Amino acid sequence: MVTRSLSESPERTHDALLLHLKRHGEMTVAELCQALSITAMAVRRHLGSLQKEGLVDSRIVKQPRGRPNYRYKLTDKAEGLFPSGYDSLATELLDTVYEMSGHKGVMELLNLRHERLIAKLKPRFESKDLRARVEEVAKYYSENGFMTDWEALPDGNFIIYQRHCAVHDLANKYRQMCVLEPKLIESLLGVKVTRQQYMLKNDPVCGYLVQYQA
Repeated sequence: MVTRSLSESPERTHDALLLHLKRHGEMTVAELCQALSITAMAVRRHLGSLQKEGLVDSRIVKQPRGRPNYRYKLTDKAEGLFPSGYDSLATELLDTVYEMSGHKGVMELLNLRHERLIAKLKPRFESKDLRARVEEVAKYYSENGFMTDWEALPDGNFIIYQRHCAVHDLANKYRQMCVLEPKLIESLLGVKVTRQQYMLKNDPVCGYLVQYQA
């Protein structure tokens, strides 16, 4: 059972390796060597230990030339190492609503929370251009444990990446939360938002395309 929790400034190499895998999805030994400034032998030693703990998995990627490459990623078990913005109270609340009213009741409750959250957050986005609003969305999610960043694309669009889901277990049980998330981002940004990557479909991040409108 996972009992420790990782911060975004780990002191142990073991934990720093896990954090890099969280931020970048899959990485090779060479990429981890560069990120951690340690030898390949040291990286492989840490990876071996983490694989024994069930925190890291690997897959073989064939190369056009030469030997196949191994890419390493976190397992579902490793999600428990990262801080969560929600506790068991949220799960118990939704479980209670589900027992009383089923999935329809859960959706109604989440919709109400969605509307109230938009009203609460709207002042943070007023009088800002789209770039600043995207930055503010990333800041809001990071404040709530989602380890979020963003980038501007050459075509004027933006991508928002959530590299950690603070409600991973809860969202896995109640997917209504995931249905509402892009709608929340759309409401705050005022432009169309589509989910391009999805952790619960085994992508390393949740990625949202923000479509610029002149």
